[in-house]
Amino acid sequence: MSLPCWIYKSPKKDEMYLYLAREGDFDCVPELLLRRFGEPSLVMELELHEERRLARAEVTEVMRRLREEGYYLQMPPKLVPEIYHGNLD
Repeated sequence: MSLPCWIYKSPKKDEMYLYLAREGDFDCVPELLLRRFGEPSLVMELELHEERRLARAEVTEVMRRLREEGYYLQMPPKLVPEIYHGNLD
């Protein structure tokens, strides 16, 4: 079974994205989260299904959250200093 979603990026935090079950429906997103996220900017619309791969999220978890809560927040990746500054040994 597939599930449509709309993905918005945050102007305040690089690589932070908000997935919504319905286009432009921010009523399900907590007010505090929206304030910290900033003015959402639509990036793309996707049709999710269990076989689809997402770069930084497990598609079944995203789909579950969209069905249950109406949104899913994808946080930026954590930087690992060793990757950017060489090995420590």
